Amino acid sequence: MAEDAAVMARPEEGENDVRLSSVWRDFCAQLAEAGEILDRPAAPRTPIDQAEGLRYLSRLTRTALNMLVDSSDPDFPRIFLLTDDAIKIGADNPDNIYQQIVVRGNRDYRITGTRGTVPYFSIGSKANRYAIDGTMASTGEIELADMATDADGRFEIIASKQPQPGNWLPLADDTSLIIIRQTFNDKKTETPADVRIERISDGPAVPDILTPEKITAQLNGAAAWVRGTVNTFADWSEWFQAEPNRIYEGKEQSVYQRAGGDPKIWYGHIYYDLAPDEALVITATPPKCRMWNFQIDNWWMESMDHVNRKVWVNGSQARYEPDGSVILVCADRDPGYGNWIDLSGHRVGTGLWRWIEAEAHPVPTCKVVKL
Repeated sequence: MAEDAAVMARPEEGENDVRLSSVWRDFCAQLAEAGEILDRPAAPRTPIDQAEGLRYLSRLTRTALNMLVDSSDPDFPRIFLLTDDAIKIGADNPDNIYQQIVVRGNRDYRITGTRGTVPYFSIGSKANRYAIDGTMASTGEIELADMATDADGRFEIIASKQPQPGNWLPLADDTSLIIIRQTFNDKKTETPADVRIERISDGPAVPDILTPEKITAQLNGAAAWVRGTVNTFADWSEWFQAEPNRIYEGKEQSVYQRAGGDPKIWYGHIYYDLAPDEALVITATPPKCRMWNFQIDNWWMESMDHVNRKVWVNGSQARYEPDGSVILVCADRDPGYGNWIDLSGHRVGTGLWRWIEAEAHPVPTCKVVKL
């Protein structure tokens, strides 16, 4: 009887006999192509850099699957972390929490929450084209200073194409992502904003049942995003590599904005190339600004281990000189002066200086010294 029941339950040949192993193999083959990044002529061949490059590919795969498979339905928006203390992308800021939401420009959304004590809180709508041309152009921005909140710090924002009264985040036809940036002076003592989102325009009551066509498109999109992302930031590292040990000024700030940067931030990228007994000394006099920070990154433009090592400094943490300037020393060990930034075993890599909402954007000076 059991055998008869099993036969009766077996799907018939035809439309119900679907095999998708070839889809998985194709997805894996597309991911394998992203590994070409490790063989770029400009990519470092040291054990630490190659190992980190391999780990970087695995991290991007993890976050791409989260974004484009599990969190990809714009009718049922889900807040997720594109980066965290382990997943790093494009000189991610150690002082930030980056939250992302997949949306669609022809939908309306309500974003609610309580602001907490985080000093800089911005929300931007983006056209995410990393898989196509490496851009993530802004389609709308709103920042804490522009938001109305009640006495308890609660807020409500409407995200839509049509202007709305009160707090409004513009969307556009090609909007596909919302990025929430929370920037801290000290994550240990400041409270992050609590944020929620819901679709308020007409739409389905429950998510669609998954189909072979849908999961195939999602996996293909994830693989394309990984490859597009790794190549975008490898291109950037090669730009900066052309002018080592100085703040790179070969591109307009609009290039960084089109890649998803905050329009209120000035970005000063650097490529360092140091001998074992050398350190990079960076000096700047901060202008009047909302915040500033500097971080050291690896060649793949990942932030270093900012949980366990001192690989960045911000304006609230820095030790200042009597004249108001700051000296940063990127070295293997603490030199005993200025603000030490731990190279974490790297001889080459990238870094980033940010002026946030500054009245001026002085370019920090750099020099290489012997220790």
